[in-house]
Amino acid sequence: MISMKELAQHCGVSVATVSKALNDQNDIGESTKNKIKKAAVKLGYYPNAAARSLKTNRSYNIGVLFVDEANSGLTHEYFAAVLEGFKVEAEKQGYDITFINRQIGTQKVSYYDHCKYRNVDGVVIACVNFDNPEVIDLLAGDIPVVTVDHIHENCSSVLSDNIKGIQSLMEYVYENGHRRIAYIHGQMNTAVTKARLTSYYRFMESNDLHIPDRYVLEADYLDVSQAMAYTRELLDRKDPPTCILYPDDTALIGGLNEIRARNLRVPEDISIVGYDGSRISQLLNPKLTTIRQDTAAIGMQAAKKLISTIEKPKTTFTEQIIVEGELLKGESVGKANI
Repeated sequence: MISMKELAQHCGVSVATVSKALNDQNDIGESTKNKIKKAAVKLGYYPNAAARSLKTNRSYNIGVLFVDEANSGLTHEYFAAVLEGFKVEAEKQGYDITFINRQIGTQKVSYYDHCKYRNVDGVVIACVNFDNPEVIDLLAGDIPVVTVDHIHENCSSVLSDNIKGIQSLMEYVYENGHRRIAYIHGQMNTAVTKARLTSYYRFMESNDLHIPDRYVLEADYLDVSQAMAYTRELLDRKDPPTCILYPDDTALIGGLNEIRARNLRVPEDISIVGYDGSRISQLLNPKLTTIRQDTAAIGMQAAKKLISTIEKPKTTFTEQIIVEGELLKGESVGKANI
């Protein structure tokens, strides 16, 4: 890695001219500017982070607040993929990433204080309890924030199109003759679940489909044992469903285990659908019918929006960015046997 002075000597210009070229100032010619930029790339020049921070009053460091209630951490396939998309775009625009927590060494601190300690320019918040007072304080503070899969009035959010996702699943299930459609959904305290559940009820209502009591059940996301228990309850009914929707592809495995324990076949005896389009969903036998969420696009859009909010606060709107998913028809939905 070379210094700015060495880059200037190589190009036969002053250090000031190099600085102006690399900062896209208009008082030098385009040919000179392009020559310096090409030389910087060729010779491996990178601006000193401390110097750049002093000049721009930014750290070029973004905080990531990710607290998974299921304690799966970065093995959480959906959010890990979203964060990878976020990381790729942030690094492309010259930003580093720091994970935010409640601790500095052995000292307990708030999320907000940790952000201040790390001097982050902004924070992306994903997969947390948004009713947590510390999260509320961070959202109400002076640090730019973008949320993933959660809507908050103080900041922009990036969300998968959960309404359209459930609608697409329901339409496909309905086209295959299913009318007794049960739904084991995720926790009700999330915007994701509320959107999906509303879409389910709306579809059932618009098609004049009756929903028996206890056909709609709440389970934790990624919880295989709860999904298994509720599948058992549904299958023990006098009017069991012909199709069951699950909160995610992982939880669905619990339902699949219960179905097979009864010597029932998917999809010949009962149909099942998941959500997320995880890698495992297409490795199972049969392949799952599910919604593949565009995790790379969700992460990329979150990074773009947050960096725009950091760099152009006066001209960046607070908005909800919706990213569409894709219906994977798989092999787990068959013709209804009614």
